[in-house]
Amino acid sequence: MRFTIKLLLTIFICLPLTIYGQDSLQTLHLEQLILLVKKYHPVVKQTQLQIERSEADIQIAKSAFEPDISNYHTIKTFDGTNYYTSNSFKVNIPAWYGIEFNMGLESLKGNNYDPSNTSGQSSYIGMTIPLIKNLVLDKRRASLQQAKVFNTLSEVERDATINNLLMEAIREYWNWVNAYQVLNIMEDAVAVNQQRFELVKKSYFLGERPAIDTIEALTQLNGFEYLKNQYYTDFQNAALMLSLYLWTADEQPYILPENIIPQESSEIQVTDDVNLEVLLSAAIQQHPELRAYELKLDMLEIERKLKIQDVLPKLDFSYNQLGKGFNLANTLVEGPIFENNFRYGLKLEIPLLFMEGRANLEKAKLKIEETTLAQAQKDAQISIKIKSYYNEVLNLKNQIDIQKSMYKNYVQLVKAEETRYQNGESSLFLINTREAKALEAKEKLIDLQTKYMKTYYAIQWSAGLLN
Repeated sequence: MRFTIKLLLTIFICLPLTIYGQDSLQTLHLEQLILLVKKYHPVVKQTQLQIERSEADIQIAKSAFEPDISNYHTIKTFDGTNYYTSNSFKVNIPAWYGIEFNMGLESLKGNNYDPSNTSGQSSYIGMTIPLIKNLVLDKRRASLQQAKVFNTLSEVERDATINNLLMEAIREYWNWVNAYQVLNIMEDAVAVNQQRFELVKKSYFLGERPAIDTIEALTQLNGFEYLKNQYYTDFQNAALMLSLYLWTADEQPYILPENIIPQESSEIQVTDDVNLEVLLSAAIQQHPELRAYELKLDMLEIERKLKIQDVLPKLDFSYNQLGKGFNLANTLVEGPIFENNFRYGLKLEIPLLFMEGRANLEKAKLKIEETTLAQAQKDAQISIKIKSYYNEVLNLKNQIDIQKSMYKNYVQLVKAEETRYQNGESSLFLINTREAKALEAKEKLIDLQTKYMKTYYAIQWSAGLLN
């Protein structure tokens, strides 16, 4: 009961409900359903968690550019001899284009140490620059770029998930509408035939009608009562299927109560606002599944550019300006570079055949080609699907017009047959036959109308616009 109250309050807040007089029936419109699904359905919340995880991945990728501080303190004594005491403090600052800035303080004293090291207190400021490999792109920058693309991809995949989820919910909603309206028709038919049976029975007792007419009326009544019970079960099951998409704010499933009903058949509008060219253009620009392929290709292109670095020789240049003491400001002004108090180096690494690098680059190219082919196939599938639903929408619109005319004619035939029956020119059997045909035509009309609405939204779904 608590959940029922919560959902009803939510519906009242989101959109006004139609109140049906003394019965206290409340109408759940499609727009309300869409709002509730997007706000509370757990699948939608899961997609949001995926986006938040991708944002965390961006922070992880950015951490590769985080400056770090290290300190290394060593003392060596052996066989009673004090070799040296060393302390090294270093700050490393990664930057874009593979450049790394570094600065540090060093203290070395003792009698036995590597003569390439400087005794006493000293400081240095310098950098390391890749001259060939990793200059244009390296793993740190590639990871950050891919993390940002993946974040956008997560948002697009969320849109695709919502697009599919809403289509499923909308389809169940119109099944619910269909079941409810067919049930209403049969309830009216039962009421009419109940009244007819009572009138025929009275006429029989008055000697105005034969006994066979009472059997005919009762048989028709029983048949409609049987269908009414079946349609009521269908309506209950349709409500249960729709309830799969309704959840409360505290993430609990919600079952539709019987006092919540769908919209009336008079509210179903067959529109002429379906434009094929507009839908095809919108699908190319906005369909989340096509956008997902574009983003996947962006990520693969970053991977390809990174693999290109593996077929380049590695040549790194490093330079450090040296100074005495721990004053880094003095170190910077010790003198022009490459004249005094400096240390530089060139590091060259060249694989003889670049076998691994060439193989990885080829794999990256093949992945791009494979994804491009899949993208083209998906584009064709979406285009065909939109055109197919468009043709179906046009056909259903014409079928509805024809069915409306047929139903109207059947109703007139029933009335005419009733008039003839009252004049003694017809039979109850013919009235029942006409009435059954009229009810069948009405059910067919409702089926066509709800099918039209499902197809109308299906064409929006096929263009990726339900989000």
